Amino acid sequence: MPQYQTVEEYLEAQEDEVRRRLSVLCKLVRETAPKAEGKISYGMPAFFYKGRLVYFCAFKKHIGFYPASMTVFKAFKEELKGFKQSGRGTVQFPHSEELPVVLLRKVVAFRVRENESGKRSPVSGPS
Repeated sequence: MPQYQTVEEYLEAQEDEVRRRLSVLCKLVRETAPKAEGKISYGMPAFFYKGRLVYFCAFKKHIGFYPASMTVFKAFKEELKGFKQSGRGTVQFPHSEELPVVLLRKVVAFRVRENESGKRSPVSGPS
């Protein structure tokens, strides 16, 4: 597995369509959480703001999205039920479907509020 130093380097290494999708995701995170810092963590792009915010990773057939908090799955249970999820706290967004941009913005905003509250929520995703 290649070692990336920056989110931008990770994006550049992806195929065109996957890069476009990941760029949309990065843009919405940066717009929703302008103080968030993008970096590579556990070999994948991540954003941090007062702690872990979100992680994501490109796979052959989908983008794995890790909201870094199990409370997201409870708060957005109905909106997430149409997407494949794993017990490790990931949601899969198939490349064959458009990204749910409105839902992703809501999740990122929720995570910003969680981190700003200072309350530690159960962590999901990479550890």
